[in-house]
Amino acid sequence: MLINNALKFYSKEYDLNCAEIILYAANEEYKMNLDKNVLKTMAAFGGGMAVEGVCGAISGAIAVLGILFTKERAHESDKVKNLTKEFIEKFIEKLGTENCAILKEKYKNDDIRCLKMIETAAEILDEIVIREKIRLQD
Repeated sequence: MLINNALKFYSKEYDLNCAEIILYAANEEYKMNLDKNVLKTMAAFGGGMAVEGVCGAISGAIAVLGILFTKERAHESDKVKNLTKEFIEKFIEKLGTENCAILKEKYKNDDIRCLKMIETAAEILDEIVIREKIRLQD
């Protein structure tokens, strides 16, 4: 399950931001074979893109959806747009917002840091990816 890899990369040993954690975990879980440069793209998305805007865990998850479900480019279909919208709506339904600053205020502390956001993003992403991969097989 994605959550297990997310928890592994959430450790201080890896010292990754929330966006990186989700992409690294998905890369391992879904055998995406992303190279280091692709993984590094998430470095700028932590801390709500450094301004406490959209949560980095969301940014990482949406990157995964784009990589897994885009054939060539975004405008080829509405699939990735719809999956992104679904992901964000479910995240907001569970945690009340997508805003990093508000999420930190509600859920973050020194002991668990942003664990709630990582767990929520991993759970929703895994649900969507598993469902969509099954659809692709049908």
